[in-house]
Amino acid sequence: MAQQLGPLELTEGRWVIGDPTRKEGLYVVLTPEGVEQHRRGEAAPQESVRWSQFVELGVRAGCKNWHLTRFGGLAGAFAPGADMGRDGCSLQGILRHPYEHWSVRYTHHERSYTGGHVIVLKALFDQLDEAKALERLGDPRWLGAAVAELSTFTSWYAPRGTRLVEETIRGLIA
Repeated sequence: MAQQLGPLELTEGRWVIGDPTRKEGLYVVLTPEGVEQHRRGEAAPQESVRWSQFVELGVRAGCKNWHLTRFGGLAGAFAPGADMGRDGCSLQGILRHPYEHWSVRYTHHERSYTGGHVIVLKALFDQLDEAKALERLGDPRWLGAAVAELSTFTSWYAPRGTRLVEETIRGLIA
């Protein structure tokens, strides 16, 4: 079974977005209850949001570490839609009651993320959000099966990645 999909990886039996091993690393844990943001070395989460509180949720993932630097942010200004700069590694969404924007950052791994993995990870979040099924991200077995299917995608052709995610979700939900 595949253990990672871009910044999403199985770490100590939990699905985590970001690198929990880097100095002062921020990372996000996908739990059955919701999303928890953690800082390396601290036991308690810095923030916790239940799946039911999300109106929408998406992920941003810069493929390389330099994408998150000031230069990357400047370069990203000329590349609309690119996940670069300060928020290039983050989860962003809207919470209900009261409706408000929500965002947490995570630390990029030392390794680069493949473009194909970033495409299908973003599509996975988008399609689960659209289907109002974000809680699937908190089901470790379901997410593991989805990652196993999606981790084979290596193309930069986003429409093909989106179709693969649609087929994978349909197959796993049926």
